[in-house]
Amino acid sequence: MPDLALSVLDLIPVRSGQTSGDAVAASVALAERADALGLHRYWLAEHHNMPSVASTNPPVLLGVLAGRTRRIRLGSGGVMLPNHAPFVIAEQFAALEAAAPGRVDLGIGRAPGSDPVITALLRSEGHTSDVDAFPSHIRDIEALLGRDGAGLRLATGEEYTVRATPAAAGTPQLWLLGSSDYSAELAGRLGLPYVFAHHFSGQGTEHALDLYRSRFQASEHLDAPRTFLTANVVAAETAAEAHRLALPQLQHMARLRTGTPLTALDTVEAAEAALLTEPQRELVETMASRWFIGEADDVTERLVAFAQRFEVDEVMISPAAGATGADPVDRTPARERTLELLAARLPQGALAAA
Repeated sequence: MPDLALSVLDLIPVRSGQTSGDAVAASVALAERADALGLHRYWLAEHHNMPSVASTNPPVLLGVLAGRTRRIRLGSGGVMLPNHAPFVIAEQFAALEAAAPGRVDLGIGRAPGSDPVITALLRSEGHTSDVDAFPSHIRDIEALLGRDGAGLRLATGEEYTVRATPAAAGTPQLWLLGSSDYSAELAGRLGLPYVFAHHFSGQGTEHALDLYRSRFQASEHLDAPRTFLTANVVAAETAAEAHRLALPQLQHMARLRTGTPLTALDTVEAAEAALLTEPQRELVETMASRWFIGEADDVTERLVAFAQRFEVDEVMISPAAGATGADPVDRTPARERTLELLAARLPQGALAAA
């Protein structure tokens, strides 16, 4: 097998019978396992007001992970910038970089990531017009994170310097995330590393990466395009077991896409007994065909072929295995097992040390 770096995208799933604290504890254990296995990055997404997702505040939760891991890179996948003041994000990630120097990524997305009510609660202005200011806000964050800070000209004509941290020794690595042509083109134009959200739908990846690479302009951050892929993955000892473990997340996504009121994730046993509508069954089948679900050797080979097809050397997996009723509430053993099985077939130690 060729060298292929593995990373993790975590939404901190909440299942039936878990508290938010249990879900966070399970993700801390998963991050610790990823660190021990030599995986490259561990990113947390930003979602709000969802009963099945506890990753509401990436900077706070990344601070927890920074204290529980040793070498793995930690980051946001991503911070939804229209929800936040750029200066606040710059300060938060400057503080994380100070606490975990050389291993912090700031992944930024343009979508609000929630409904208009939640967006209004997150932003004191109560509107989403800052989506239009996305490019300038990225530049603001870049400047604020730098050692020299950003210069403002006050109404009096006076120059005023603003820094995200008083004495920066390093800066987080800035990534642009997206699922559209807009984000791919902007990342290329700004000379930033870019990640297309392949795990969302499994479509449009080739076009987005071609657009990013063709529009790329070298910058002080990067002299050539840099990207990796994201994928939903469930690996197990047998294909049958992997498909069984994938059911809770697959069914949950089908309910989301058909407008069904959402709850915490089902256990595997509850998912096996669930009654779905015909549209939901069709969605489950379609998504399962696009995810990487199966016996570990097969999943590994498919991930390598996936990376080779798009000419990348890193894949960020969202470990989508569910939990059984017998699993401890503060762990998700099947998610940890997915990482262990893949790392055994794609050794990460040499990559992590590089």
